[in-house]
Amino acid sequence: MNELWLKARLHYEMFGHKDKLYDYQKAYFNVINKPLSTSRLMAVDLEMTGLDPLKDEIISIGIVPIELDTIPCSIPLTKAQQCMVNIDGSVGQSATVHGIVDQHVSEGASLIDAMEWFIDRTQGHILVAHHAPMDISFIQSHLAKVYNRQIRLPFIDTLATEKQRLLRQHDVLKEGSLRLDACRQRYGLPTYSGHAALVDAIACAELFIAQVNSIGDSQKLAVSEFISI
Repeated sequence: MNELWLKARLHYEMFGHKDKLYDYQKAYFNVINKPLSTSRLMAVDLEMTGLDPLKDEIISIGIVPIELDTIPCSIPLTKAQQCMVNIDGSVGQSATVHGIVDQHVSEGASLIDAMEWFIDRTQGHILVAHHAPMDISFIQSHLAKVYNRQIRLPFIDTLATEKQRLLRQHDVLKEGSLRLDACRQRYGLPTYSGHAALVDAIACAELFIAQVNSIGDSQKLAVSEFISI
């Protein structure tokens, strides 16, 4: 994405505001003009009650930093964190997907506390997720519930990166070839059992490092080349 256009977009959304979201977006200016190798990145994954960001709810958030400035690139698991979110109502049939039941979320943080937790820990980082538009749209809608305004969040999508790579090699992609585990297998990464936000955030972080290594020297790549918004 064009760096100047991205900055202009952020300035436009920040104009006239002086709140926590203003500070969150302002912190992006210290990241989006840097080489990929020195950019602060945070892999994120969510578990939700459904797929509609306006009607369904976040029940779990997993995050883990990605450090590309070390040799080899690293994922500091001591900094990996997960937040369960208490919701109004039941997780319903979504429990069959993620295994999280009503008792688990009843012990979680309130939505206000969960969004503040997310803001505090990810500020100044570019978010990295697999099928990122889905996760990012949920975060945006839930931030809007707490802070009463909608903002855009720059992100890197490992699914989109993989899709571009595969389409350079094949005219048609097989069904399921862009699922997280299928993408990981192509780089020789192991299969993780279970389906949880923290595990999937770590799996996404590992996939992104593998993708960067396959592309080339991260010191010569600008992070803005990978960003969508």
